[in-house]
Formats: sequence, C-alpha cells, structure tokens
Amino acid sequence: MNEKTFKYAIYIVIVILILLFYTKDIDLFGNNFYKNIKPVDNPDSFVVLVNKTYQLNENYVPNDLETISNFYAYENKQLRKDAKDAFEALSKDASILGYRIIATSTYRDFHYQKKLFEEYTATKGKEYALECSAKPGHSEHQTGLAVDVAGSNDDYDDFENSLEFPWMKENAHLYGFILRYPKGKEKITGFKYEPWHYRYVGTEIAKIIYEENLTLEEYYDKYL
Repeated sequence: MNEKTFKYAIYIVIVILILLFYTKDIDLFGNNFYKNIKPVDNPDSFVVLVNKTYQLNENYVPNDLETISNFYAYENKQLRKDAKDAFEALSKDASILGYRIIATSTYRDFHYQKKLFEEYTATKGKEYALECSAKPGHSEHQTGLAVDVAGSNDDYDDFENSLEFPWMKENAHLYGFILRYPKGKEKITGFKYEPWHYRYVGTEIAKIIYEENLTLEEYYDKYL
C-alpha cells in the first residue's frame, strides 16, 4: 500500500467514525424502540397507546379495576370494569359453544412489571427480555385493558394450537378486543407475535382494527 492509498484509507476510517458518533442514537434500520420516550397523557382512555415509545407514570393505577369471575379467570385477576364485563361475556359465549377461554394474566402494576422484566433479563438475557416483555411503564397490562388467555390446553404460550384460538381470533373484536401483537407486525409493535395477548379498545375501534388488519400503532397513525 503506497502512502497516498494509506492516507485515503485513514480518511475513510475517520469519516466512518464521525458518522457513527453523530448517528449513534439513530436507528438506520427503523428500530426506534425505547428511544425518545414520551409520557402517556390519556391513561384512562380505552384507546390509550402504551408501547416502547409511550410510557405510563410509575404511580398510575386505574380507578375502576374489578375482579374477573373465577369461572372465566385464574384467581384474583383484574381488569377495568368495561374490559372485565366484555371479557366475561366473551368467555361465557365461548363456553356455550364448547370452548374454554380463561384469563391468565391481566392488570399488573409498575413495580410488578419491573420485577418481571428484571427476572426475564436475569434468566434469559436482555435480548429475550426486550423481545418478549416490556420495561416498567411500557406494559399494556398496567392499563388494566390487556389480558393474556389460555384455552382448553391450559397453556397460554401454546394458545395458538388450542381449539379456542381460531374462534378467539375471529370473534374477539365483537366484544371490543384486538389481537395486540399479530404475526408479521413485529417491526411495528416491537414485540414478537403473541397469539394469547388481547387488548380491550371497545367494539367500534376493534371492528376497524380487525377489518383493516391494523395494529393499534397503525390505527393511531391512520385515524388519530
């Protein structure tokens, strides 16, 4: 390598280092998760957006939490009143058809979510935790509007292979729930596909999201 080529190579390296320094906070591949965090300003709204950009206050607790009947949930599972009533109706109607849809995880406070995220990080690594869990304040469960469900196979993690999943996927919106983290939308939601995780938004908005195959993020971008 002659002197001229060597100097040119040095200049290239310097330019690359400068670019890396000034773009270190910019995701060139479109991943802006947990960057430019914004506080949630409408936590009581049924259409509140809580994700890896919008964060709930540490002290936020819904004021209308109610316990779901043990016929339709594990013990002491709570949702906000409207979501609770809608879920009980959904689960009851499903049972009439021979299905069993049970709430396994519902409201979680900020501190419980913090502990859960730290446990995932410690046992399975930070990359897994970021993909499969939410940092405290960024979990929909803190809204009291999110519910993880299990079917007759009693395994929420395998809900997709239960008898109940096809019915739930096609009928949840009739009760105001949406499949929150659908397959193929991971780069939008920031979470892996979760066939067990449903979110109450009310029947009107749920119908739009279902019929147009949107995520809640896409609904916000299109309509709000």
